[in-house]
Amino acid sequence: MNAQKRQEIFARLRAANPEPRTELLYESTYQLLVAVILSAQSTDRGVNIATRSLFEAAPTPAAMVALGLDGVESHVKTIGLYHNKARNIIATSQMLLDRHAGEVPGDREALEVLPGVGRKTANVVLNVAFGQPVMAVDTHIFRVSNRTRIAPGKTERAVEDRLVRFIAPEFMQHAHHWLILLGRYTCKARQPACFQCSIKDLCEYRSKTPEPAPRPARRASRPD
Repeated sequence: MNAQKRQEIFARLRAANPEPRTELLYESTYQLLVAVILSAQSTDRGVNIATRSLFEAAPTPAAMVALGLDGVESHVKTIGLYHNKARNIIATSQMLLDRHAGEVPGDREALEVLPGVGRKTANVVLNVAFGQPVMAVDTHIFRVSNRTRIAPGKTERAVEDRLVRFIAPEFMQHAHHWLILLGRYTCKARQPACFQCSIKDLCEYRSKTPEPAPRPARRASRPD
């Protein structure tokens, strides 16, 4: 895929959604961090259901530590891997208190030291909370980048590096969200809805799905 195609793809995505936002619900950078930790291998909808009560009970690192492991687990037990995630949330909250006066740091090195925070989670926080033009590659972005050929790569890090290199600076702030939303709602894993995709003429996916044929109208049954 050439630079001209990529430029047009992101121009269209921006025109359709100029200010995309994460679908995770939060009221502080700390709550965003906790929500992203919980979102690994889970849906944003499921996380939002769990954090609604969790953040009411423990909106700050100090309150989360005071809530304790059993208390955190009672709020997030509907989420996959909830025990490990709850343990990481408690440990991260304590580390934020001990090292950062309860504030979430705005640099990658400090974020990635926190329990349960890897490169992808750090990138989400840096992008959403601190406005940094970084790229968090999840399964949706990995799929879209390879399927469309915007930035193909065999690993998430390879895709991330290519996206950062290929995407024009004017698009980088929101590119992460545009690609996630495209993968979540249109370029889906099992059956992409190519027929309703705004970039279908620019995408280089060879097996584009056609528009489903309309179902025949059902005949009204005759009265007896």
